[in-house]
Amino acid sequence: MTDPETSKLDRMIAEALKGQDREVLKDTQELGYFALGLSQFSGRLGWVTWVIMTFQTAMFLGAIWCSIRFFGATEVLPALKWGLSCGVLLLTALQLKLSLAPQMQADRVIREIKRLELLVASRN
Repeated sequence: MTDPETSKLDRMIAEALKGQDREVLKDTQELGYFALGLSQFSGRLGWVTWVIMTFQTAMFLGAIWCSIRFFGATEVLPALKWGLSCGVLLLTALQLKLSLAPQMQADRVIREIKRLELLVASRN
């Protein structure tokens, strides 16, 4: 949900810009969450994202396997072993996935700075 003041401000900026400036604004518009997330898989550090997501997926699948074994256990010791393994794998997979959030935020800020640079450069 967008803030009404923000969208009003965006409309006012778009109306004030000339034709070429509008093209720059359109070409550098803010990416949505999923588009920004998918953009992490390309670029100079894209391989790091691929490695992180590969290990995250493997840990998540391992956690599913451990949870199946946990619910199938009939004694306390095997249930404890599989339950703790499942919990550790799930938490580690979550932490790996959350480790990508700072890079997404940095990319968002860099994109906005480049947008401002383009708008300032197009004014000169």
